[in-house]
Amino acid sequence: MKFANPRDIDWLNDDMETPATLFIREHEKLRAKGEKWMKETANSCTIPAALVVTVVFAAAIQYPGGYNRDGLPNFSTAVAFYIFVVFNAISLFASTTSLLVSLSILTSRYNQDDFHHALPERLVKSLFTLFVSITSMVVAFICALYIMLGNKPNARILCLVAVLANIPIHFAWLHLPLLLDLITPTYCPRIFGKQSDRPFY
Repeated sequence: MKFANPRDIDWLNDDMETPATLFIREHEKLRAKGEKWMKETANSCTIPAALVVTVVFAAAIQYPGGYNRDGLPNFSTAVAFYIFVVFNAISLFASTTSLLVSLSILTSRYNQDDFHHALPERLVKSLFTLFVSITSMVVAFICALYIMLGNKPNARILCLVAVLANIPIHFAWLHLPLLLDLITPTYCPRIFGKQSDRPFY
């Protein structure tokens, strides 16, 4: 609306419809398709996010290596243990955020105006936090394996695990083009802006 002549916004056509009303009616099928795609995408995000939440929460209450007589983790002084705790917490918070944002998409009203910024922003946040949670979970798993192997871990095993750990990260980042396609129209116009204050005659 900000790119239209202000005098034309409230004008009525022969069917007594304003430009906004006509636009909404003509694009109703497109809105319905967008709603269906948005729900399917949000549903696809909730499943892995819920799985990651379950896994990392279980890892947060059962640290690798067990506990000593004082109730503290046996490897609480190891550097790998601190890395494990940090990335496990990041994965937990990121996956929880992704899950909640995806649920907010599913419960949205899907009005015409929601497709301008609200829904794309939520989907971007959901996908981004999901990617962060998966990556952090893999890093935490590698640290846990390093702790379990002891002070002198087998280098071949660690290399093999590091290579295999790239598989889920690779499949997760296959959705990067979708994320970029959402970021570009959602945030770039705000950053660079479009000239909308031109005079009308």
